[in-house]
Amino acid sequence: MKASRPALRYAKAILNLAIENSKDSLVNENMKLIAKTIEGSEDLKRMLKSPVVKPDDKKKVLLALFGDNVDNVIKGLFNLLEENKRMTMLPSIAKQFSVIYDSYKGIQVAKVTTAVVLTKELEEKILAKIVSITGNSASIENIVNPNIIGGFILRVGDVQYDASISNQFNELRREFDSSQNIPQI
Repeated sequence: MKASRPALRYAKAILNLAIENSKDSLVNENMKLIAKTIEGSEDLKRMLKSPVVKPDDKKKVLLALFGDNVDNVIKGLFNLLEENKRMTMLPSIAKQFSVIYDSYKGIQVAKVTTAVVLTKELEEKILAKIVSITGNSASIENIVNPNIIGGFILRVGDVQYDASISNQFNELRREFDSSQNIPQI
């Protein structure tokens, strides 16, 4: 990703500023809102990437969308990105911010792959299980993959637990194949 290094520098600077002002958790929530909103709107993505739309107009749109819902640190970021003509980096900055914020707070990211979207109730159970296993809190990133048929695949750091139906089918297939290769006496 071309913009990842500069986005990381911006994200670190914003985190440092938020920590200095004791607004780190508020700014993190703001960044999550921004990332989610941009991810969910193709029009907003296109507008931010468009070389035809002036940076000042992009900032006006962002302030109209988020103005009352975000902290002054975020509004300062909008101004800085406008001045440097780097509005296209906002989605990357928001994502990078969440990653470094989680690292700063000691929060792990648990990737849970399921066949369907997780419910809030199930999410809470998974979070409780992660805390009991690792001793650390975690945030959940749900990846939907219908190919696993059912169950789930949990990945925290470099540890993976595969309780998917497709994995169980594969294990049965391997067991069946290996039992077929036993020489007859």
